[in-house]
Amino acid sequence: MTLGFNTAIVPELALMEVLDLAAELGYSHVEVMCWPPGKAERRYAGVTHLDVESINATRAAEIQTLCARKNVAISALGYYPNPLSPDAEEAKRAVGHLRKVIEASALLGINLVTTFVGRDPQATVEANWPRFLETWGPLLEFAESQGVRVGIENCPMLFTADEWPGGKNLAVSPEIWRAMFTDLPSPSFGLNYDPSHLVWLGIDPIAPLYEFKDRIYHVHAKDARIDRDKLNRHGILAYPNLWHTPKLPGMGEIRWGAFVAALAEIGYQGPIVVEVEDRAYERSFEARRDSLIISRRALLPYVAG
Repeated sequence: MTLGFNTAIVPELALMEVLDLAAELGYSHVEVMCWPPGKAERRYAGVTHLDVESINATRAAEIQTLCARKNVAISALGYYPNPLSPDAEEAKRAVGHLRKVIEASALLGINLVTTFVGRDPQATVEANWPRFLETWGPLLEFAESQGVRVGIENCPMLFTADEWPGGKNLAVSPEIWRAMFTDLPSPSFGLNYDPSHLVWLGIDPIAPLYEFKDRIYHVHAKDARIDRDKLNRHGILAYPNLWHTPKLPGMGEIRWGAFVAALAEIGYQGPIVVEVEDRAYERSFEARRDSLIISRRALLPYVAG
């Protein structure tokens, strides 16, 4: 296992500068953000370090050469929209762009895309299921035809009023993952496993690794801190941002030594990618750069550079 970082934390950099930063800080991989160019609709979205609308074989070869020169690999192409949005146009755009990200991943020889399943937050899991199957069946067939795996991040996207009460991503729990992989058993379908979300959902972040070991295609390194006083005041049915905070690895509740040991035990050999969403490190580029240094130092005792 080696360390990488999610490029959403440095939106002002071009791809070459991102690779320079990764090399300088000792990271082996980057998860490259591939949103359509334009304004972001939420934090950490709308970052375009690779425009998949315009990539071709020549550009792909240039990127491959650049990565080889910097000795920094691309772990996955990342795009995290809501393909099951109740807004039909939004869903259509998300699915269309996701297909282009899949094509670009194949062209670059990366063969992995990280994303969300999506969800209508106003509907139950059961009510979302027919659209999930209708949307993701063809998407996974397409991914298979391209030789690309898709890793679904297990973030509920349930933080603000517009995401309430169900969140904007179905793939939040082992029970739902089990149903997803049963109904759509494609080998192109797996997880981008983020233990931090399981912490605030009250789920052991280590135990599911063993059942889903063959479906873990990519791993995020982000921590979470629960404010027990605020949780006691608000309760678990309040907006999660009222009582939990995303933190850098080592600054929350995850036992990273035990977590990485479990990954090794199940035979995971992929990248562990730092995802910075800690607001204490957002005030400047220097602070965000420091967050990557701190995260790498916290994880290095358990993971190679």
